[in-house]
Amino acid sequence: MSASSLRLQLGLEDLLGDLRHARRSGDLGRLALLLYCEVRRWARMAGEHRLAEHSSALFLHAPHTGREEFLAQVDDLIAELENAHPGYARSALPDPAARPVGESPVAAQPAKH
Repeated sequence: MSASSLRLQLGLEDLLGDLRHARRSGDLGRLALLLYCEVRRWARMAGEHRLAEHSSALFLHAPHTGREEFLAQVDDLIAELENAHPGYARSALPDPAARPVGESPVAAQPAKH
């Protein structure tokens, strides 16, 4: 694995962890910051321009009808981010079937040092 792809993988793992934590705690301000700044930055570095645009649109376009709608769209974006680069998010999982149902492939991995 090259240094660049390792940096992208580690960045994705960190970003997904931050997004999940902010989502679980209902921290809308943190979610907005992560979506607009960090997801866009990572997606551009990874060449995922459609994902960067989706993140930007979620933050900038028409106001949401409510908190639940926004959080549902955040959940969709997190899933999209998990699937954006299977090589980054799932590379260290030998058997996806060994993971409990509903558990993220990134969260199931122990930290590598």
